[in-house]
Amino acid sequence: MFILIIVLLICLFTDIKSRKILNIVTLPTIVFGLIYNISTAGIVGLFFSGKGFLVGLGLLLIPYMLGGMGAGDVKLMAAIGALMGTSFVFYSFIYTALIGGVIAAFLILKTRGFKNSVKSFLFNIVFLRSSLGSIIIPKDKKSSISFPYGVAIVLGTLSTLVWGGF
Repeated sequence: MFILIIVLLICLFTDIKSRKILNIVTLPTIVFGLIYNISTAGIVGLFFSGKGFLVGLGLLLIPYMLGGMGAGDVKLMAAIGALMGTSFVFYSFIYTALIGGVIAAFLILKTRGFKNSVKSFLFNIVFLRSSLGSIIIPKDKKSSISFPYGVAIVLGTLSTLVWGGF
């Protein structure tokens, strides 16, 4: 758990400062998670860490492929899975998604204004339009809103450490 907190704090700092989550942090964390879990639980530890790694990787792979986040975010979630296992990384992902959604909604309201956001939302509902594609893959880079998603990952993972699963 101590290693996880250190890794999260480093990634939080680098993602805020340079919008990057560094390989020099995530890749050794993945290796450490595998080695630690194998050394403490043998073959069971290998499966525990391996499944956690694959679930962490898989949860953010599609958003990454759609251009919604960087590879560092995916590797950080995979590292969390390798360290802490499948259920922990899954709950971290749920908390991360909720926190990321709140941050995104706040930024949208701040940037576009409450009135315009509500009008756009109601227009899309009344005319049964889906603007999900424009949120995931914006057509115009100037109109897109982005934030370092590592912040949401760190907060979501810390929430899982504090409150656990549902």
